[in-house]
Amino acid sequence: MIRHTARMLTTVSRYHRHRFPAEIISHGVWLYFRFALSFRDVEEMLAMRGVADTYETVREWCRKFGQTYANGLRHKSPRPGDRWHLDEVFLKINGRIHYLWRAVDQDGDVLDILVQRRRDKKAAKKFLRKLLKGYAPSMLITDKLKSYSAAKAEVMSSVEHCQQKYENNRAENSHQPTRLREKVMRRFKSMGHAQRFLSVFGVITSHFRVGRHLYTASGYRAVMDLRFARWDEAIG
Repeated sequence: MIRHTARMLTTVSRYHRHRFPAEIISHGVWLYFRFALSFRDVEEMLAMRGVADTYETVREWCRKFGQTYANGLRHKSPRPGDRWHLDEVFLKINGRIHYLWRAVDQDGDVLDILVQRRRDKKAAKKFLRKLLKGYAPSMLITDKLKSYSAAKAEVMSSVEHCQQKYENNRAENSHQPTRLREKVMRRFKSMGHAQRFLSVFGVITSHFRVGRHLYTASGYRAVMDLRFARWDEAIG
């Protein structure tokens, strides 16, 4: 029995004409984006449960349903914090350097990501405008890259901006799961591939990555039950 989908109701329009039921599809997608697994790893784990599919089937499930599930989680999640931490890290794709721009709130929840070829003022403005489609922050915390200051002056000039050393460790630490997945996947194949994967991976991983040290055992179980319930609503 797959625990985290037990309360889910199947939506006919979303899963119509799929050979496997929604419970199995959503479980496969959850496994791939939640843990450092390959498509073949997920295929094997499902096979152990008696589900005879292929890794290509798992790949198609992730491509078709991953972003839908992530969008559902965004809508079901509480309003994000008002202190935004922004950082950029390089990605090497087909021998060329690209940059992953990421924003998290003060609780470490991923707000959004954007893969771009540059990290200049134009790239920073594009990312800030993408973020502002949701909520506006009370404070922006970044490293000392000058592109942030130049872009903020035009996009959100009234927002307080902090660039002190060590203040942005939360955003810098948020790149660690991405580095792990990048290694497992043997690098991303294209900008589009990186954007598609990371926009889903960031939301799902952030949703289930609860600060275990912040709770008692019973409190942690209660928080996880709530998050699994939101997941059920998002995939249903």
